[in-house]
Amino acid sequence: MKKLTLISAVSLALITQAATAKVSEQQAQQLGTTLTPSGAIAAANADGSIPAWTGGIIKPVAGYVKGQHHVDPFASDQVLMTLTKDNYLQYKDNLTAGQIKLFESYPDSFKMNIYPTRRSASVPAHVYAATKKNATEAEVILGGNGLKNAIMGVPFPIPQTGLEVIWNHITRYRGVNVDTRASQAAPTASGDFTVIKMKNIISFKYTQPGMTAEKLTEDNNIFLFRQTVTQPARLAGTSLLVHETLNQNSEPRKAWTYNTGQRRVRRAPNVAFDTPGTASDGLRTTDDFDMYNGSPSRYDWKLVGKKEIYIPYNSYKLHAKDVDYDDLLQPGHLNQDFVRYEKHRVWQVEATLKEGMRHTYKKRVFFIDEDNWQVSIADIYDNRDQLYRVAMAHELNYYEVPVSWSTLEVFHDFQSRRYIAIGLDNNDKMFNFDAPLKDKDFTPQALRRAGRR
Repeated sequence: MKKLTLISAVSLALITQAATAKVSEQQAQQLGTTLTPSGAIAAANADGSIPAWTGGIIKPVAGYVKGQHHVDPFASDQVLMTLTKDNYLQYKDNLTAGQIKLFESYPDSFKMNIYPTRRSASVPAHVYAATKKNATEAEVILGGNGLKNAIMGVPFPIPQTGLEVIWNHITRYRGVNVDTRASQAAPTASGDFTVIKMKNIISFKYTQPGMTAEKLTEDNNIFLFRQTVTQPARLAGTSLLVHETLNQNSEPRKAWTYNTGQRRVRRAPNVAFDTPGTASDGLRTTDDFDMYNGSPSRYDWKLVGKKEIYIPYNSYKLHAKDVDYDDLLQPGHLNQDFVRYEKHRVWQVEATLKEGMRHTYKKRVFFIDEDNWQVSIADIYDNRDQLYRVAMAHELNYYEVPVSWSTLEVFHDFQSRRYIAIGLDNNDKMFNFDAPLKDKDFTPQALRRAGRR
């Protein structure tokens, strides 16, 4: 029995090691051939409803001027079909549990307009080159709480574990230095809302020109983030600073807040995991931001496989300039006439809370777009194993870079029958991907200056 136990333990160790091993040079040769340079299946699906990837959008479309809201390259596309309370169950295999719950919760108003699938995702050529190098070198370390030998591109374009997939999401390319102005709103059940305006600046150290894996390990920062509320007046000046670390065992995330009433900068070690997000009315957690962020250490990650799901995509209509928020933000959910859904292949990853760990969410099921590694949908369960929330990221290609990223994230809370929409930018200045940011912009002193009214 002891020998059998030992053999089983060794076998399990070998299986685990094999499951997290770097891929071979031969496997990596699939990138750019049968797989896209980012690791997606290049070919169309069986019935052609998902087309082959042909490179995505690699340059600005006609009529676009840098600095303006993005011209919709697919404005002439027509709706293929509309899912409603009358027919959605016919397509349940292409829906998540959270989407089905939205149909059940709002049968008279929720719908999904399905458009032709456009595989528009793309990144610069040097990111693809870095991804191919990462494929044979990158490793998850420290029980999943760190990463090594990866830089610039996707760490694991041919993933073998759920943990590798979530690291792909955490480190996916979103530019280098970005200045964003956006708003959020959390309508009440009756539809009333207050728009909260924010200025965010982000320096992605992982993708900085000239960065090396050795220097990244030494600096131990994936990105630097500073957020300042600018409206309404009662919240203006409230600010947050985050230094997101690569090796979270040796140095967990560092965070500071500035309180306008006290006029003091304070360390904020609790800005992580299930701490409520900034001005969120308790409708999202800190690690919900960007659909998932931070240390993956509290969950066990299971790679379920791939599915074909209707996800928000090419959301240029939702992103258009001067959309009236009174028209967009309706009771229960967004006005679905502004929302475009397409069928895409996604990785399904289940995150289950580890024994002895604490979090508001016991289980999260993530659906990650195969083309850009963005978490597109998250079905979220509470500690009673009840479906608690569903989150959806409405993404598009910021083709002046190019980079695929969400323009809006929406978290639906089924218990309160409310939602919060984060990233409303229709009435704000557009993202600046050429922001002249420096490390000194991400110090506690800079946080204090930004927070002063």
